[in-house]
Amino acid sequence: MSLAAFLRRFRRVLAAAIALAAAVTATAGCGAAGGEPYTEDLFAMDTFMRLSAYGRFAEAAVRAASDEIKRLDAAWSVTDGDSEIYALNSFGRAEVSPETLEIINFAVSVSGETAGALDITVYPAVSAWGFTTGEYRVPDDGELSAIAPLVDCGAVKLGETSVELAPGAAVDLGALAKGYASQRAAEIFKERGVTSGVVSLGGNVQTLGRKPDGSLWSVAIQDPEDGERYAGALGTSDAAVVTSGVYQRYFEAGGRRYHHIIDPATCRPAESGLLSVTVVADNGARADALSTALFVMGRQAAETYWRESGRDFDMILITEDGEVYITDGIAGSYTHINTERELIALTAPQRPAQPGVQTEG
Repeated sequence: MSLAAFLRRFRRVLAAAIALAAAVTATAGCGAAGGEPYTEDLFAMDTFMRLSAYGRFAEAAVRAASDEIKRLDAAWSVTDGDSEIYALNSFGRAEVSPETLEIINFAVSVSGETAGALDITVYPAVSAWGFTTGEYRVPDDGELSAIAPLVDCGAVKLGETSVELAPGAAVDLGALAKGYASQRAAEIFKERGVTSGVVSLGGNVQTLGRKPDGSLWSVAIQDPEDGERYAGALGTSDAAVVTSGVYQRYFEAGGRRYHHIIDPATCRPAESGLLSVTVVADNGARADALSTALFVMGRQAAETYWRESGRDFDMILITEDGEVYITDGIAGSYTHINTERELIALTAPQRPAQPGVQTEG
């Protein structure tokens, strides 16, 4: 990595750490009824993370969850020569752990559901743009045309204990790894006897129960065009809240800004008319995967998918036109902060109740 790339990455990591600290302080506080949480900060999966839990089992639970996240990070890194994913990308086939097999199988499933809007085989394109190393560049049309045939999640072959890729293909689990990890952390909290806690992994927040004083957790939704401002805040319990947005990682070249969410169909940063997508679901991996897929789809296709998929998730879409679209399952627990953006509710008939998100009461 060049010095310039290192400095860019350092500035991005430092900004993420400051933002995480501010968001957690602002949204996860608790009254005197619950006492102080046990909290651990760590850096994994290329982002700063904060795990907090309450009660007498909190320390053991947080430490166990932190160890699990580090283990998953070591298995799924695309740059660590000892990782399972590095071996898979290098040799085209690898024996993998049950967790790696599970997350790749899940990714292939979501890819099929979303017509390829999520595709873990987009890694060669992500790498070509420099988002894996910080050596940012704009690939030419010829290079992207050569990469395009390699982007095909349907060509991933899953065995009982192994994964095989097409020649030249490579995978990156970045679009859903943090969601899977946050889900595992919440599960470990439960297994260790914790009933109140919050896991914040960059743009991924997973809540367990309510705050000890009985109130909902409040998760801030970043305004994608103003780093000093929130678009809104969402009251939640027992749910994952995951945001993908253009502001999280990008570079500028030739007077244009290029963000890190690559459209598998074009091998270029997605131009969908959206600035950010927040997905709320009871499963962290699903919320993470859908936040990327729906961003690539764009507003209208995202709305159609939401209505046709059984509506087992909710979403907040912030558009380039200054609008905020929110589905009816979370509208009652959302506080609209940046009123310069128009808030538009999306409704659907006979909608089932969304677990984990509700109004106070």
